[in-house]
Amino acid sequence: MTGPLVPFREIVLKVHSRCDLACDHCYIYEHADQSWRTRPKAISDQAISRTALRLAEHAKKHALPSVTVILHGGEPLLAGPARLRRVCEELTAALAPVTALDLRIHTNGLQLSPRYLDLFDEYGVRVGISLDGDKAANDRHRRFADGRSSHPLVLKAVDLLHQERYRHLDLGLLCTIDVANDPVAVYDALLELAPPRIDFLLPHATWEQPPPRPDGAPTAYAAWILAAFDRWNDQGRPVPVRLFESVLSTLNGGPSLTESLGLAPTDLVVVETDGTLEQVDSLKSAYEGAAATGFDVYRHSFDDVAAHPGVRARQLGLAGVADTCRRCPVVRSCGGGLYTHRYRAGRGFDNPSVYCADLEALVRGVEDRTAAATAAPAVTDPAVLVAEQHELTRVLLAELHSELGGRGGERWAEAWELAGAVEGRSDGLDEVLAHPYTRTWLLDCLDALREGRPGADAPAQGLARYVAAAAVRGRVDVPVRVPHRGGALHLPTLGTLRLDAAGTTEVRATGDGFLVRAAGGAELRVRRLREEAAGWRPVRRGAHGTALDDLDPGRDRFGVPVTGRLTPGEAGEWSGRLDGAWALLRDAAPELAGEAAASLTTLTPLTGTEPAVGRHGYGALGLPLAGDAQALARALVRGFRRAKLRALLDVTDLYALDGAWTHRAPWQEDPVPVSALLAEAYERAGIAVYEQGGADQVEKALDLLDNAAELTVSGKLLVAGVRKEMCRSRDRSVLLSRG
Repeated sequence: MTGPLVPFREIVLKVHSRCDLACDHCYIYEHADQSWRTRPKAISDQAISRTALRLAEHAKKHALPSVTVILHGGEPLLAGPARLRRVCEELTAALAPVTALDLRIHTNGLQLSPRYLDLFDEYGVRVGISLDGDKAANDRHRRFADGRSSHPLVLKAVDLLHQERYRHLDLGLLCTIDVANDPVAVYDALLELAPPRIDFLLPHATWEQPPPRPDGAPTAYAAWILAAFDRWNDQGRPVPVRLFESVLSTLNGGPSLTESLGLAPTDLVVVETDGTLEQVDSLKSAYEGAAATGFDVYRHSFDDVAAHPGVRARQLGLAGVADTCRRCPVVRSCGGGLYTHRYRAGRGFDNPSVYCADLEALVRGVEDRTAAATAAPAVTDPAVLVAEQHELTRVLLAELHSELGGRGGERWAEAWELAGAVEGRSDGLDEVLAHPYTRTWLLDCLDALREGRPGADAPAQGLARYVAAAAVRGRVDVPVRVPHRGGALHLPTLGTLRLDAAGTTEVRATGDGFLVRAAGGAELRVRRLREEAAGWRPVRRGAHGTALDDLDPGRDRFGVPVTGRLTPGEAGEWSGRLDGAWALLRDAAPELAGEAAASLTTLTPLTGTEPAVGRHGYGALGLPLAGDAQALARALVRGFRRAKLRALLDVTDLYALDGAWTHRAPWQEDPVPVSALLAEAYERAGIAVYEQGGADQVEKALDLLDNAAELTVSGKLLVAGVRKEMCRSRDRSVLLSRG
């Protein structure tokens, strides 16, 4: 087994090994492992103390911020209030100096009374109650040994738990699925009790003891769950349902919320009433001794159990599932199913889940029902992407203000106040914050603050420059004091003014230009922002109003060298070739050209031969100064696609990284992670749309991505959009050839 040891954050503590119900679907009493018969009924004082000490030792060694202890059985309330108090006292005393303790109890509720709940209130023990739905559904399995119904007593327990003084202890309801029950009736009965959470659980089964399927349908459990999901979703999701939320989370790149789904490593261990340390309890469904480790709290640490091969096998993520599962597109959501449900005699646990068909149908069913609502709008709407990128820049500015926390001094406070004044009177601040190099400046400042070093551009000085530029752009007549150095004052998006010496100047908007008063009282006036004048070098403009920025001091974050200020002749010649590149792009791929023209706001000349995106905000692109119109058009396509994908990844998850997942790309021998496959396919697709070349390789890559389990709903939507784009391009090519 490889990989680091995963510490236990959740401990199931068996405080009583017997039960007052005779549920015929119980994995402890009715399935393969009957070890409960040899164990003491109640946990001893010594076992409680040793468990508490071992757990505190484990939490301290691994610096765990919290641990969850679930009091379990059998029926844990049969241990009685005095024994449960001893458990709570010992655990609290041992763990309080080390970590936060989350105490829970899972019960059938039959014994629940104020004396228990007062104890639980004292120690913060939250209560989960098992209930399988309405009376008919619940009594199908959950009866007393003499056949009597348990339903009225469970409802009484729920009512008691919902009293105002105990409601904060309510953890929710746990329901084991039986496909013979009506899923909507079961869900409605549970919802009517107003639980804070509902947990639907698949009945424990293996390939040796498959789950009942009354009509023989291979996806009967998926159909049952999806019927309940539809009811829940149509009602506006009135209560958290862990199974549903787990599937939704993994489809969108997040973690699984339950051990029965997803690829997260197990971090749970069981302590039996005799102090024996075991693996997850559900393994008792597989065969006698399946959960055993040979360890106990008297002689062994929790680290010993964490290193046990059986535990490690459930911590391997993708490598721990069967070969069939590794190739399945839904494996990140289903995780190969609960480990127990994979068991088959002769092959152990190296199999798909006995619920495999159900799990695939469930994941695909939830995705089909929710993709349109859960996918990020930025994937399909370029305007939304631009707006979200602008909002991200504003968030970074607010973050910088918060991180400074008064350390910015009077100059920062003054510039911050002026920013508010300018914003209230014009759109100038929005226009300046939308400039992609604003993001660069903010990130540089935040990095400098967090690393405890002086920034490349002090925050107060930088903010003053941006506020001054905003005031000039918005024609807001307010004086803005701007420190400068190096004999030049740069106003972002506008240009650079040569000054005699470093110092602080006052900038004031005047009609189509601005006035600068230097520290010594000298005045310089720029009458027209777009025209060069003595000492004034404006940011030049190209096609579509795009800035051709060879001035901004923050432009050199492309990872490759930028040029200096171009001469008028160089600038005119480069601009002309860029106009030609845009024209070629519009003719060959009008939709792509339109989106690129609307999104790319700032082009900067580079000394190299390749386009670059660098560390800037969305809208900036570095393009080679050399090259004809055809080469520049190709660079525009590649650079724009690269910039857009990075911008999308800033605001949404297109894929989840659950391990060392690799794919063999059509254009190279060595396998690559999905991030690299998607990035290269997206960029190559843009070139294929423009040049009508290399489409076959892109199509093969898209086929791979269609079956890549790491892609989120948003990632799949992006891939589908690329397919449509390429289809439109082929159709356009056919029409042009016929014309």
